Amino acid sequence: MTTPVPLEVRRYSGPAVVAFLEDVARLRITVFRDWPYLYDGDMGYERDYLAAYAASPRSVFVLAFAGDEVVGASTGIPLAEDSAEFQKPFLEREMDVETVFYFGESVLLPEHRGRGVGHAFFDHRETHARELDGFTTTAFAAVDRDDDDPRRPAGYRPNDAFWEKRGYRRQPGMTMHLGWREVGVGDVDHPLTFWLRALETG
Repeated sequence: MTTPVPLEVRRYSGPAVVAFLEDVARLRITVFRDWPYLYDGDMGYERDYLAAYAASPRSVFVLAFAGDEVVGASTGIPLAEDSAEFQKPFLEREMDVETVFYFGESVLLPEHRGRGVGHAFFDHRETHARELDGFTTTAFAAVDRDDDDPRRPAGYRPNDAFWEKRGYRRQPGMTMHLGWREVGVGDVDHPLTFWLRALETG
């Protein structure tokens, strides 16, 4: 049996994230090509998407390293510093976007999954949000797909149970729409629904 490559998870914030923008873009393009996102990615889209993280002094990248290679990434940013489409569902519920810390993607290459990195990604981002102070809620959004979509892989298990164990709850009606190029289809408008959790102090 081959011994797994040891993984190290590190957290970077503010200007330090800029050095890893290409790594995060590469991982997003690779991992999100699979179900349920089916993202036919390109670096131009990635640069636009990650621009807010590069510009924010309070953003965070949590990265998983196998040796010197970045094999996983998880991101976060104050919601008030993200774009309007991310803020809209919160404003419609009359929630103060200044108190919400938004978690972007968590992407990890398949060969490194099942080793606790997903929990580490959440732990680090929640700790970062607490250290910034002033945040009462953490949130992320997940793409909505029909259960009977013929492209859904046999045996696919969504992350809902994992997220619920972390204390997150799906918020029906809190949905935004983002467009991206889908594999084999082209440009598609996608609904993504938010999951929220109250951020405990301490």
